Amino acid sequence: MSSTQSNNPLHGKTLAMILNHLVEFYGWENLAYHININCFTTNPSIQSSLKFLRKTPWARKKVENLYLSIIEE
Repeated sequence: MSSTQSNNPLHGKTLAMILNHLVEFYGWENLAYHININCFTTNPSIQSSLKFLRKTPWARKKVENLYLSIIEE
């Protein structure tokens, strides 16, 4: 294992795990407030959000950054 991965807080976390944690922490409405993307505002679901986030790097980065901000508090 490289030292960069051992220092990476996202190492071992799947996108599904991250999204589920954010939804539990914020709920869909507050999550949509923090990251205003359609998959969080209109009929949100884990499955549809994962599909969008896997195809959209900029949105995935926003989700990962929001996750990092709450686990570092």
